[in-house]
Amino acid sequence: MSKLATAFTEGIIAFSATNIDDIIILLVFFSQVDVNFRRRHILLGQYLGFTAIIIASLPGFFGGLAIEREWIGLLGLLPIAIGVQQLVSKKEETPTVQTVSTDFRQSTPTNPILSFILSILHPQTYKVAAVTIANGGDNISIYIPLFAGHDLKSLAVILGIFFIMVGIWCAIAYLLSRQPTIANILSRYGKALVPFVLIGLGVFIIYERGTFRLLPWVKG
Repeated sequence: MSKLATAFTEGIIAFSATNIDDIIILLVFFSQVDVNFRRRHILLGQYLGFTAIIIASLPGFFGGLAIEREWIGLLGLLPIAIGVQQLVSKKEETPTVQTVSTDFRQSTPTNPILSFILSILHPQTYKVAAVTIANGGDNISIYIPLFAGHDLKSLAVILGIFFIMVGIWCAIAYLLSRQPTIANILSRYGKALVPFVLIGLGVFIIYERGTFRLLPWVKG
């Protein structure tokens, strides 16, 4: 049970740390909602893009099945390195999203299943998915060591947390898009916290995997 609790905690920390920037991008998307760009396109695009990121990160889990947990913990150095790099560079990046114009106008089908399928196939959905994937490039290097060293049940807990939080993230971004003051604070200070959370996550992965036992003085 403690392993599942650890997976639950790691899932929340990892998702929050790697997707703070994504809330800012979601804010930009929600500010562009109109007759051709609906909220459902943003939600479905987020899930499509995030699913692609998860699939690209799964080799960490399958590789972890054949490697001892102590050595897997060394992969925790990746989020630490990314966090340190972000602290050193301190680049101010303003997320920009190109507005894609489309002449594809159609009435909303009354059949909910058909409407759902058309929403998935809509160009705007793929636009959101593409931006999610592009913005989540660093996520893969975080999720690979996170998945490694977990059994199937723990991985299922982490993935369940991830997909639940995608929906929560969209809801938070939508609410923030209606509160300009809060959105401004998040965009100004949110990114400053990311490096510290990533470093903390990396240290937690190393500690939880027992990697410190590899040190000569610990073995002795």
